[in-house]
Parts: sequence; structure tokens; C-alpha cells
Amino acid sequence: MKLLKVIFFLIVVSLQVEAEEILIPAPPVIKASSYVVMDFDSGKILLEKSMGKKLAPASLTKIMTVYVVAHELANGRISLKDEVIVSEKAWRTEGSRMFIEVGKKIKLDDLLHGVIIQSGNDASVALAEHVSGTEDVFADLMNKHAEKLGMGNSNFVNSTGLPNSENYTTANDMVRLAQALIRDYPEVYSLHKIKEYTFNGIKQNNRNTLLWRDNSVDGIKTGHTKEAGYCLVASAVRDGMRLISVVMGADGKSSRAKNSQAILGYGFRFFETHKLYSVGDLIASAKIWKAAIDNINLSINEDLYITIPRGEYEKLESIVKVEKLIMAPVSQGNQKGVLNIMLKGNNIKSVPLSTLNSVAEGDIFDRLKDEIYLLFE
Repeated sequence: MKLLKVIFFLIVVSLQVEAEEILIPAPPVIKASSYVVMDFDSGKILLEKSMGKKLAPASLTKIMTVYVVAHELANGRISLKDEVIVSEKAWRTEGSRMFIEVGKKIKLDDLLHGVIIQSGNDASVALAEHVSGTEDVFADLMNKHAEKLGMGNSNFVNSTGLPNSENYTTANDMVRLAQALIRDYPEVYSLHKIKEYTFNGIKQNNRNTLLWRDNSVDGIKTGHTKEAGYCLVASAVRDGMRLISVVMGADGKSSRAKNSQAILGYGFRFFETHKLYSVGDLIASAKIWKAAIDNINLSINEDLYITIPRGEYEKLESIVKVEKLIMAPVSQGNQKGVLNIMLKGNNIKSVPLSTLNSVAEGDIFDRLKDEIYLLFE
């Protein structure tokens, strides 16, 4: 109930002093076809330009390739120790490579590093074939995951991002995919901060130059084709706050890095994220009728994070609205109210309030007593 304490403190001191208003300037202007910055925990979009515009993803496609592989690893259908036989198709795949050789057996762990760090198209195809038999089938699996994640403006036809008119995504879909990768498969995500990898005697650096420029950055993926321009999905953590940025269609390697750094810096400088409540926290108690007990407890279904302009935290208020008549029986998890988070009179977040426990119907005397009371009310 930390937030409620803050509200009480505000009521006491607001009569004595008026807090200085925090001024937030316009975001930096950057040259890119599309971009977005999102807070990882709250999902709040802090700034964006054309984030719903369908664009060629180039090697950003490999974020989905890695997500699918991570999903298969987590479900035990493949293993990092698997030996993957390199097909001629994988070996011949053009573009960036980790230099695997046709017919050789390569550890899946090496191939995963090759995709993440070296952006190997050959490694991507080898992994796709190992997971699904063919790259076409793997692409269908990618699209099923995209649909499940709500990436409604994306379509994948290969595991690499090599040019194809039917291969497209948006900055908004990419930032949601990055959020899912970090949230769902943190161990695999942790590989994205590795700066270099050596395979077959060839050392290659991670193409994400922000890993050298900014210690708070720990991922994620670059991309480039003539059609897509220069792209970068990046993520950084400062003082416990994680932001994810997507820049698509920049005009150079240096530009995509500088642009990403600029919009991430803006987000960290002028916004802050707070965890207000956890799942299971008692948010409110409500009267329950026709039960053996008088009250039922309400909570939220998932941890509640809020991202707000810096310096505004003490102006937050929480307002609970509960159904007027809650009748037993009630099952655990039934929505019976709403928690509204208010900032300076504006509702900035609404989340459902659900019952923490089941409550059975009371005996005949409990029911009769409440029937009489409600009749007169």
C-alpha cells in the first residue's frame, strides 16, 4: 500500500508547498523512417514516429528466429548440445555469415551465438532447418508466434531477413517482440550483450556498436539491406528502469547508433517507472452478500508498473471502483472492480480488480438475513 501512503503525505503537505512543475522538452529529431521507445515493464510508449508503418526488417528478423529457437529450447524439443548438420542451402546463404561448412556437424549453441553475435545468415538457416525441417516451415512457425504476440503488422518468409517483398514488420511490432524475448527467455537474451565470438578460427564483433559506447546497453540486434536501410533494436537498463528502442531506416551505421542513443537518453532523462502494486497485494475489500463472511478481498492480475514524467510520482492517486452488489458464490479471479491510477486529474492507467479467493454461498440464515436487508435498502 505504498502508493496510498504517498497520497496521504501529499494531502498533508500540499497545503504548505506547491511542487515545481517538471518541464519536458520535445523529443530529439532524428533521421529515420520509423522509431519508437518503450518502457519494458509498463509497456508505455514514450516517443515514436510512424511506428505502425510496414517496413523491410532486414536482420531484425533474426530476433524472431532467436525467439522461436528459445521457445523450442525452453520446451525441451531441442538442446544446446544438439549437433546440427549444415545443409548446402545453409552453407550457400548469402550475406553476413559465421562461416559454417556444408556437411559438418555444428553444436546448436555455436549456431545460436552465430545468429545473435555474428548475425550469421548461414547459422539462421541451419537453425531453422534443425527446428522445422525446412526454412519455409520455420517461417510459418515464426508467423504463428508473431500472431500470438500480437504482431499484427508483421510477416516473415525466411529466418534471415534477406530481401523479399513479403517480409515486413513495424517498429511497434519489433519493440513488442523485443519485450517478449527479454521477458520470456532472459537466459537466451543475455547472449546479446556478448561483444565478440570466435568460430572456426574467425573472430567477429557484435554489430551493435552501442555495446561499446554505453555500458547500460545489453542488446539487441542490428539490420541492414538496401531496401531497409540501417536498423537497430536496442535495450538498456539504468537505475532499474529498462527501455527498448527501435530505429528503422536510418542512413548509416553511425546514424542508427547515434539515433538510438539519443532517443534512449531522452527516455531515461525525462521519465521514470515505478512498480505500484504486485500480484496478490490487497488493494481493496468489498462487501459480499449472502455469504458466511462479510467482505471479499480484491487484487490485480499482474504486477502494476507505471511510467510517468520525472518528478510526478508524489502526484499519483489510486481510485478504486467496486461493484455495488457482489453476491455469493464468487470464484477466485472474478473481476469485481477497477483500479484507476490518476495523475493531476487524468486517468493514466486502469486495471481490473479480481477476487483473491473464492467465497461460497452462506447458509439459509445468511441468505435470508441479507435478502431482508436488501429489500429494505
